[in-house]
Amino acid sequence: MRSSLDENKPIFQQIREMIEDDIVNGNLKEEDQAPSTNQLVAYYKINPATVLKGFNQLVDAGILYKKRGVGMFVAAGAYQMLREQRKQAFQEQYVWSMMHEAEKLGISVEEIKNMIDSMKERQG
Repeated sequence: MRSSLDENKPIFQQIREMIEDDIVNGNLKEEDQAPSTNQLVAYYKINPATVLKGFNQLVDAGILYKKRGVGMFVAAGAYQMLREQRKQAFQEQYVWSMMHEAEKLGISVEEIKNMIDSMKERQG
C-alpha cells in the first residue's frame, strides 16, 4: 500500500490503481485475496463507500470478484487483462507521441531504435 494518498486525484481511483499495480507487479496473484475494505479504511482513514467504489469498478472490469462474507479476490486472467490494457495505454500515450515528435524532427525509426539501444546500454 502507498504511504499516503494524492489529494489531487479521486481516492476511489487511487484505490483501484493501487490494486491494479499490486496485480501487475506480482504482489497480488490470481485467486489471492485483495486487502479488505476495513484494512484500507483504517489505514487511510477514508469512507468505506469510497473504497467500495474503487473495488466495484474492479469487479465490473473483471479484475476482482466477490466471495460473499469473505472478501474480494483477484480474478483468473486479471494479470493478463491489465497487462494488455497498460500496453495499449503505453502505446497510445508514449509511443504515438514519440513517433509524432520524431516525424516532426525527421528522425527515422532506425534512429529511434538506436537511441533506445543506447539508453539500455547506459542502464547497464
